[in-house]
Amino acid sequence: MKLRIKGDSLRLRVTQGELGEFASRGRVEDRIRFAAGHSLTYRLSIDRSASHLAAGLSGDAIEVRVPEALAREWSGTDLVTLAGTQDLGDGALRIVVEKDWACLAPREGEDESDSFPHPEGTTRC
Repeated sequence: MKLRIKGDSLRLRVTQGELGEFASRGRVEDRIRFAAGHSLTYRLSIDRSASHLAAGLSGDAIEVRVPEALAREWSGTDLVTLAGTQDLGDGALRIVVEKDWACLAPREGEDESDSFPHPEGTTRC
């Protein structure tokens, strides 16, 4: 799973295997280690009580919660992107969750063996 944070924008991109795990277990997560004992976990989970896409931060973990019906639709169809905003009181957090497409041109050091096939005619990467 890839995590991108820029300002008040949070984006997760999941591979085919991660989407399968998300659909079957109701969650998928990854982490980045910084030093001994210090890491940041990022998680995507199905929330049966949620009515919209939401994100939270607790300790050393970021969690993006997806309403159950939306999660089932996304994981079981060709729908690529889930997007929403979360009110921050003084602004909004933009949340995007996407299926990770393979790039059109190979990139050195990038393993895309589990990425979704890139649709023809599209230059997005």
